[in-house]
Amino acid sequence: MTLTTTRLFPLALMFALALITFYLEIMVREDPSAPPLQRHDPDYIVTNFTTTTYNRDGVPTSQLSAARMLHFPDERSELLAPRVVQSRPDEPGLTVRAERGVLSGDGAEIFLYDDVVLVREPHAGQPAAKLTTSFLHILRERSLVRTDREVTIVEDGRSLSGRGMEYNSDTRQFRLQANVVARFEPRSAP
Repeated sequence: MTLTTTRLFPLALMFALALITFYLEIMVREDPSAPPLQRHDPDYIVTNFTTTTYNRDGVPTSQLSAARMLHFPDERSELLAPRVVQSRPDEPGLTVRAERGVLSGDGAEIFLYDDVVLVREPHAGQPAAKLTTSFLHILRERSLVRTDREVTIVEDGRSLSGRGMEYNSDTRQFRLQANVVARFEPRSAP
């Protein structure tokens, strides 16, 4: 029996198809050592929500609210129009708002983005103050507020601006890190 092209062609074609099938099966099979792909779809959405934090005596100390919250399986939450209100006895109230934010899974950290405004209410003879920046990182358990961006603070005819800021509300220590510019106008007598 002689091998001719007409007899070899079907054998070669079947061998090529078997190789392609084997290659495709290897490519499609999942690698068990590879980490599973995580989807970034929210597992639930909440509109107009508010959460309140209380101290050990049952007195409210802070409140977080937002127009919309998207919670993700990785325990991170995205916030639309977030607002944080802090109230402590014998201290001025603080209100922070932004266009968007991210809340860590345990709620200890809040990242605020775009048009961030912090307002300190007038208290015990101190005038109101307003801080503006494009990003603010709030560490709730450490009573720390910080940013690495440009920040401007305006209080009763005085202004202070710089790049990078850290404020500890427990110790009341405030620090601007770079490019600090201050303008102080004398107060007029009543």
